[in-house]
Amino acid sequence: MKRSEINALMRKATIFLREHQFHLPPFAFWTPEHWRSCGEACSDIVEQQLGWDITDFGSGDFAEVGLLLFTLRNGTFDELKKPLGKIYGEKLLIVEPGQITPTHFHTQKMEDIINRGGGNLIIQLWNSTPDAGLDDSPVTVSCDGVRRTLPAGGTLILHPGESVCLTQKLYHKFWGDPEAGTVLVGEVNRVNDDRIDNHFYEKVGRFPEIKEDETPLYLLTQDYPKYFNA
Repeated sequence: MKRSEINALMRKATIFLREHQFHLPPFAFWTPEHWRSCGEACSDIVEQQLGWDITDFGSGDFAEVGLLLFTLRNGTFDELKKPLGKIYGEKLLIVEPGQITPTHFHTQKMEDIINRGGGNLIIQLWNSTPDAGLDDSPVTVSCDGVRRTLPAGGTLILHPGESVCLTQKLYHKFWGDPEAGTVLVGEVNRVNDDRIDNHFYEKVGRFPEIKEDETPLYLLTQDYPKYFNA
């Protein structure tokens, strides 16, 4: 992806979130210059991978296959080992109509996916086999406390206010309803590390290679090592 494309997506997302009265924390808007001056007090942001995460999954076409995320809070795998550790996280996702996030599951993360507003979110589901294939068995999930059973590869439509709980190793693929608007999605999850806890059914690139055709507007989480020196 070009840095200019990423910068434009950040500007567009900021306007969309403002329209929905969703406010990001201050570090979302720190410049690269500010990051160079940050000290050890800001290390949690880096260690917990908080902030902007924009990817086209290696497709070369973000509008068709891509996702914009912002991690608001997170713990670490070390926290999971503590009796009273920080074991939760929260993200927001912006999903465009027809824009696909490819089929994947998480090995240790459980997550609630919540339609916070805008259009409808469509989610396709499969159980996984022991060798990480797509199982043909029915899928049972909890939607706002109500159990629903779908055939393998069946789809849920989450309207604004609705949610689903996705358990570990449950394959899911999602996209915005092509007949509706952009979707503001919330995610409440167990501690997550996107570098090692995503298993995609088909090979994809989780973090994009970036062509630096202009200066970053704000940093992606993958940019932190270049700018954070503490």
